[in-house]
Amino acid sequence: MDELRALSTFVRVAELGSFNKAAQAQATTPQAVSKTIRQLEQHLGVRLFHRTTRKSSLTEEGERLLHAARPNLDGLVDALTRARSAVRSDEGLVRISAAGAVARLVLVPMLAAFQAEHPAIQIDLLLEDRFTDLVGERIDVGFRAGNPPEAQVIARRLFTIQQIACASPAYFERHPAPERLQDLLQHRCTAYRQPGTGRPMPWEFEVDGSAVFQHVPVVLCSSEPEADCLAVLAGIGLGQVDSINAAAALRDGRLVPVLTSHVSERMGLYLYYAQRADMPGRVRRFIDFSTAWLRDSKQFCVPPAELRALARRARAARR
Repeated sequence: MDELRALSTFVRVAELGSFNKAAQAQATTPQAVSKTIRQLEQHLGVRLFHRTTRKSSLTEEGERLLHAARPNLDGLVDALTRARSAVRSDEGLVRISAAGAVARLVLVPMLAAFQAEHPAIQIDLLLEDRFTDLVGERIDVGFRAGNPPEAQVIARRLFTIQQIACASPAYFERHPAPERLQDLLQHRCTAYRQPGTGRPMPWEFEVDGSAVFQHVPVVLCSSEPEADCLAVLAGIGLGQVDSINAAAALRDGRLVPVLTSHVSERMGLYLYYAQRADMPGRVRRFIDFSTAWLRDSKQFCVPPAELRALARRARAARR
């Protein structure tokens, strides 16, 4: 028996004092209402109504049940109504997971635009570099830079993340720009530390359509991409910086790209979420907004032709 439906019917009959009026209010038949009440009485083991052919009145047990059930039933019905409307709702909380650099450089500016359009939607932003268990940590949407997520999730590649060898103009005042991958062995270099092993990661390049990995002499190793970019900007060494961190500095001349014909574009920024047929409307709106805002973004990726032009401009300035 559907206890919630039966209690709702009981309260309606008690309030209206008639099975017929309750049936009209619920768009059903008096027989269906009477059957529901009989089933509830049998389920509880008490008689709830005194019945006549024209009128019904509550028994003492019915009075006690009405007094106890009515306020709780109103709250429960309201809660169920809110839950059903969540699929269409434009309010509530969206929980997001992303690495620190992605959150600060990519997501925060986008979130400002999103909340300007949807001011009733709140954002809970969890910053962590590891792949997030969406279900276990109750995350609605995750963002991941690098390779696509391998878990059973829906993943969308938003834009390409390049690995760009570059240095500050001050560094190139003291060192010649490398022209071949082998030339890197003669340079002071920075590197990103592998989280699993603690060892510096080799730099990645593209040669004839394949990924090639080059070990470099490391003078500074960092476990955080933003810190690595700052070290390169400070002139400590030649670095391979991801385009999320490097794009703005490349375009305004604070960084100079080298080996531009071998830039790796294998990685990307991915949005991912669990497969849900009953996804809340606020989460769907956020996914659609993020996809439209970031898809094929050139703000965090420098097209090859532009990258080559920046390298030529820097060479001409050094002559």
